[in-house]
Amino acid sequence: MSDTDGKKPLGLGGGAGRSGQVKQSFSHGRTHNVAVEVKRKRVVVPGKPGAGAGNSRSGSSSTIGGDPSKRPAGISDAEMERRLAALRAAKAREVEEAAQREAEEKAREEERERRRLELEAKEREDREREEALRLKAEEDERRAREAELRAQKKAEVSKPKAPEARQTPADRAAAEAAAARAETKGVTSAAPRKTERDRDPRGGADDRNNNRDKNRDDNRRTGKLSLTQALDGEGGRQRSLAAMKRKQEKARQKAMGGAQRAEKQVRDVQLPETILVSELANRMAERTPDVIKSLMRMGMMVTANQAVDADTAELVIDEFGHRAVRVSDADVEQVIDQVEDKAEDLLSRPPVITIMGHVDHGKTSLLDAIRKANVVSGEAGGITQHIGAYQVKTESGALLTFLDTPGHAAFTSMRARGAQVTDIVVLVVAADDQVMPQTVEAINHAKAAKVPMIIAINKVDKHGADPQKVRTDLLQHEVVVEAMSGDVQDVEVSAKTGLGLDKLLEAIALQAEILELKANPERAASAAVIEAKLDVGRGPVATVLVQNGTLKRGDIFVVGEQWGKVRALINDQGERVDEAGPSVPVEVLGLNGTPEAGDVLNVVSTEAQAREIADYRISAAKDKRAAAGAAITLDQMLAKAKADKNVAELPVVIKADVQGSAEAIVQALEKVGNDEVRVRVLHYGVGAITESDVGLAEASQAPVIGFNVRANAPARNAANQKGVEIRYYSIIYDLMDDIKAAASGLLSAEVRENFIGYAEIRETFRVTGVGNVAGCLVTEGVARRSAGVRLLRDNVVVHEGTLKTLKRFKDEVKEVQSGQECGMAFENYDDIRKGDIIEIFEREEIQRKL
Repeated sequence: MSDTDGKKPLGLGGGAGRSGQVKQSFSHGRTHNVAVEVKRKRVVVPGKPGAGAGNSRSGSSSTIGGDPSKRPAGISDAEMERRLAALRAAKAREVEEAAQREAEEKAREEERERRRLELEAKEREDREREEALRLKAEEDERRAREAELRAQKKAEVSKPKAPEARQTPADRAAAEAAAARAETKGVTSAAPRKTERDRDPRGGADDRNNNRDKNRDDNRRTGKLSLTQALDGEGGRQRSLAAMKRKQEKARQKAMGGAQRAEKQVRDVQLPETILVSELANRMAERTPDVIKSLMRMGMMVTANQAVDADTAELVIDEFGHRAVRVSDADVEQVIDQVEDKAEDLLSRPPVITIMGHVDHGKTSLLDAIRKANVVSGEAGGITQHIGAYQVKTESGALLTFLDTPGHAAFTSMRARGAQVTDIVVLVVAADDQVMPQTVEAINHAKAAKVPMIIAINKVDKHGADPQKVRTDLLQHEVVVEAMSGDVQDVEVSAKTGLGLDKLLEAIALQAEILELKANPERAASAAVIEAKLDVGRGPVATVLVQNGTLKRGDIFVVGEQWGKVRALINDQGERVDEAGPSVPVEVLGLNGTPEAGDVLNVVSTEAQAREIADYRISAAKDKRAAAGAAITLDQMLAKAKADKNVAELPVVIKADVQGSAEAIVQALEKVGNDEVRVRVLHYGVGAITESDVGLAEASQAPVIGFNVRANAPARNAANQKGVEIRYYSIIYDLMDDIKAAASGLLSAEVRENFIGYAEIRETFRVTGVGNVAGCLVTEGVARRSAGVRLLRDNVVVHEGTLKTLKRFKDEVKEVQSGQECGMAFENYDDIRKGDIIEIFEREEIQRKL
């Protein structure tokens, strides 16, 4: 009997429904057809009826207003305008009302949708609760049935049956062996099932029948299709809310006349100088083949892994409708941009004072007297060749930071570096000397850095000291001291006796108070590299002067092309400190390489940022060097080679103890030479002389110059084997003198002519085997056999050469004195005449010097 026999299918009434068949599949190949009706949803198409009417009315009004012949009779222009205005107002109201109706319809639709979703959620919760109750009831029933079975088994075990008693021992042993074999193989033997069935055949059949009836009931219940399930379309898997919204939107768009294309999202695409095609597509959220097609239309056959330039990529971005945002590789340095400090965060800091002046005017001695130290005794040659940084605490408790700069002419860059990082310049001038070239240079550096100066007139205790002469000489360089009604402070001091030191410190404190020096110690530190060196035991070490913020141990920093993490901070006393505030000089350990003196140290947040900035700076420096080398043309290269053809070069390899000394030596050597000879620095660096330096020197046949450094054992052995000369220096004077002497040896000797006599030809003779011989009278000086001669005819040189023979009477002689007669014959020349003058001279070679 069918479920639909004599029954009318469920429906919602009328012809609004649409009947259909749903085929349900069950296990064991069973199927079941269910008749359902699907309610057709009402679709409202807004705007269509009103649009045609509006268009027709618009057309009629435009026709009436535009053609006067079609107006109704007796209507003036003003009346026509009022009617048209009323018509337009009516149209506007109609549009507004239509929009309002559409908005209200949309709100009602959303409310209906919300209610329907709430109803569905409630029904879903009810079904889940009923299912949970049903499963719990089945679990309880199963447990009760299992308990009943266990009780029956216990009762049967307690009452053994007669057939089991009659079973022979042999049969029991065979059954037990079969059961053991079956359990070993992982299957249940047939004997226990037979015994179970024999024990309670009726109970086993009843259980199987009950289970089969229950399964049939469950299947029949799941086969029933309710009206809610048929309308919701919920099978085993429920639709999500987003899927239902997508389905409704798709149906609405279809009803409105076709699917509307989603609006394209415009993106801001960051565009570096070069970018891979795949990366460009990824940033635009476009397909890579589409981007490749666009590039191919531009005439570029590229693949996804090839790079394109920024201009081409910008064209592609514009074509796809996105916005290009140009970025540069230099943007990685934006993390270290200087930030303006707030006024409330600024605190007072110690002043930085740089001691400058001419060599041997007592700068370091003056600083030793202030520090109560003795640095001069440890300096080679008694002169300062490094830039030093010290911090002094005065009797009043104020802290002062001093920078001691060299006075030698070669250390110009060191003095300029000291002037750039300082607040006050103390210009030391010896009272027994005058304003020297390095004094003038220090004045210029101070003026360029726009820092105030204090003139310290030193050595006033010496005999013959004249401080007034120093003040007068400074007037030539626009430095007017206070003693001469100027604005520059001047103090007479003596580093030897300590005279005037308190006045100098007072002048420094007054100038620092006027400047109002402040810094923010709570921000990320920035510092200037004063000096850098390569220590054997500690690695690269940089002496820095903290300018802002606080440098702490463990900070990650980048300095020039190097980066690192602060492993240790050592102050000017050699003590380890945990942090260094503004205006504090410290040595920093933990760099991955030796930085350049004058570089700026900046603290960054992460190691990745520091490494990225250092890599960018290295690549930028490499590109700059490559661009400088590539800028030369072939003609320029040939012209340079032609010009350098006659120029002798002295190649050298320089190794120094600190970066500043190496830089100063290289700059000084570049100035040595002229148009005929020059010094070429093949390589310079800091640290001990290594085997690689010796190998480079051997390839170029150059000496290795070590300034305050020594060669290690492998380098010494390699130099002895290869015959490379290694020279050690500790004073820059000696180094420059030896280099100049070596370069002077490459100069060609200067040839000078010394006239030693004149002779007049009185007669000529023809001698067989010799040629023409001139009978001469030495009129001036002396005639020598080895000297050169010139033949003058009417004061015009007709021949220059040497003598073949010089005879006095019949004897060959070496020289003939003035007033004596002799015979002369020229080498390879016979055209001599009576009355010619012979000029006798000697050539002398003089070694030139630079």
